[in-house]
Amino acid sequence: MKWSYTIGRVAGTDIKVHLTFLVLVGWWAWMGYQEGGSASALLAALSLLALFGCVLLHEFGHILMARRFGVRTPDVILLPIGGVARLERIPDEPRKELLIAIAGPAVTLAIALGLYLILTVIEGGPPRLGALSPDDPFLAFLMKVNVFLLLFNLIPAFPMDGGRVLRAILASRLGMVRGTRAAATLGQILAVIGGLYGLTMGAPLLVLVAFFVFIGASSEATAVETRAAGEGLRVSHMMVTEFRTIPVHATLSQAVELLLSGEQREFPAVDNLGRTEGILTRDNLIRGLNQRGPSSTVGEAMTTGAPAIAPTLGFQEALDRLRSSGLPALPVVDAGGGLVGLLTMDNITDLLLVRRAGH
Repeated sequence: MKWSYTIGRVAGTDIKVHLTFLVLVGWWAWMGYQEGGSASALLAALSLLALFGCVLLHEFGHILMARRFGVRTPDVILLPIGGVARLERIPDEPRKELLIAIAGPAVTLAIALGLYLILTVIEGGPPRLGALSPDDPFLAFLMKVNVFLLLFNLIPAFPMDGGRVLRAILASRLGMVRGTRAAATLGQILAVIGGLYGLTMGAPLLVLVAFFVFIGASSEATAVETRAAGEGLRVSHMMVTEFRTIPVHATLSQAVELLLSGEQREFPAVDNLGRTEGILTRDNLIRGLNQRGPSSTVGEAMTTGAPAIAPTLGFQEALDRLRSSGLPALPVVDAGGGLVGLLTMDNITDLLLVRRAGH
């Protein structure tokens, strides 16, 4: 089951919505319904959608600042805790990450100040902040919630903006890996405290936010440690060089014999000239046996269009291509078109474990 769906694309960045975001919209609409019926429910839902428009502007603050430093942002996803812009890489200089981290809160601050000035003119005096309620007038709701988001995002709980600012500061003194680990640990501690508080106070939204913060901190720390462990590696260092291929015209019963004869689970499928035509995975084989039977051919069951990669490709790009392919292995082809290796996630994982142990 997919948990996020693309709803648009702006300046090369996909805008995605997580399914749990819809839960938040429904919960907020229900609160509005309890306050004043269907009309209030609709207004509450529209107000929340307008809020997430502000959240998108916040994220595009990060995105545009990152673009100034040559960092692309493939997508941004809307979650109950806000938005998360996925940068293709972390800038090498902590100062650049610091500027990217504060660009989002700067946009939110500008939105809150702009709404404050508009409300001051409309109401003939400074607006009151007070407690947030679905029954608030539209502009007052947006102003209050942007103030809340500004303060919330500045909490030093990684991977929120405040945590990223903290990581940038720590990284300038401790290095990226140690700085990330320290910021992520603090973020997880704050997430546990917030989650326990939410449970004791009967605040399910706070528990959900704490869960996302805890998972996000762990994922970010793992990603940074993985990049550090893979620094300087190329596909030629990571690929499997002792492997077996299978002809596209071989039967699936022959493929079963090949699968059971060793530990290899993915097989490049080749034609009579030895050119790679696809990849036969274990899942392909089982599905083919169920749907077509053992007498059908590898060519009918294999995955075609598997992107070939060069042995000179760097670690991060190779890992990204393998992940985006959705396959457990990719063929490695040299400049002459010859199959020289097989890049598998298992082999990458083993190599990284060895390199981490050596350090």
